[in-house]
Amino acid sequence: MPPTAPHDDVIEWGVMTRPFCTPDWRRSLWQLGSTTVLLVVAELFASLALRQSIALTFVLDLVAAGFLVRLFIFQHDCGHGSFFASHRVADIVGTVLGFVTLTPYFAWRHAHAVHHATSGNLDRRGIGDISTLTLDEYLALPTLGRLKYRLYRNPIVMFGIGATWLFFVLQRFPGVFRQAGRRLGRREQLGVHITTLGAAAVFAALVLVGGWQSAVLVHGVALAVAASAGVFLFYIQHQHEDAYWRPHAEWELSRAALQGASSLRLPALLRFFTGNIGIHHVHHLAPRVANYNLARLQREHQLLRDAPTLGIGAALRTVRLKLYDEAGGRMIGWREVRAVRRARHHKRPFGDASHGRGAGDSLMV
Repeated sequence: MPPTAPHDDVIEWGVMTRPFCTPDWRRSLWQLGSTTVLLVVAELFASLALRQSIALTFVLDLVAAGFLVRLFIFQHDCGHGSFFASHRVADIVGTVLGFVTLTPYFAWRHAHAVHHATSGNLDRRGIGDISTLTLDEYLALPTLGRLKYRLYRNPIVMFGIGATWLFFVLQRFPGVFRQAGRRLGRREQLGVHITTLGAAAVFAALVLVGGWQSAVLVHGVALAVAASAGVFLFYIQHQHEDAYWRPHAEWELSRAALQGASSLRLPALLRFFTGNIGIHHVHHLAPRVANYNLARLQREHQLLRDAPTLGIGAALRTVRLKLYDEAGGRMIGWREVRAVRRARHHKRPFGDASHGRGAGDSLMV
């Protein structure tokens, strides 16, 4: 069972995590500088390899993609105020990193803050998260609506086409970050366009230095791979079988962190590339803790060490999960959905008749 907090005492959690929330600017600068250099070296060797082997270039692109993911984590930490104590420095670094990650810093920070404040809240879905319907919501959709949702949750679409479309195209428009009809502020909107111009300048510089082929097959491919990896990483952090989802009246912040966010067991190299963000339950509990302090915070508190973990195999298997069954209290896949539909079609009792937010019988497993 996932660890549970005795109550949602945000002040108590704040006291516990405060010693880990002070950024170490020397360590942050070292991470930022060394990763940037390694990215440049990886892309340089990938560009040189184009003359010899496309296969070797692609292997080096994978390495470059890992460094891009790591830079995205630093941008993410800047947004949380955990990378630098100075907000001005964090905002400048976060904005410039967006030129490389294709992610507008201020707009994404806004959407991500909403995600942290609403993760696992059934009544406040849709901002900065993976769209997730409940079982009854899905069954109530018309045929076209179900088809759209199934297409959206298809792994090829979500982690391939969709991830590339999100980073390369959608994030060029302020509207994609809008919250419940409310427009972004002027700084967030301007930041989206500045990021687009900055990313275009980076790409133009790469074309001038190495030519179109190098810019597309090295930097472009590395970005596409990093986008897919980033979306997959974000997916498995909140879409595991025992993920926490509750109506707003029952929702608690600490439970959403400790039960709703996963803890990934990754090899050392992947922990390096992902900046320890796999310790996601700790991050959600204490977002102002920098990536380099997450593991130490987890080690020093038993409740955080007891979180259920997902290995790579278990993480890959979460891809089959599509809907949240409120009565069963877990994520389910299309096979379980078909069983529910057959049971309802034949009007056989199937689980608990009360569904809380929907109508009809539910899957109880």
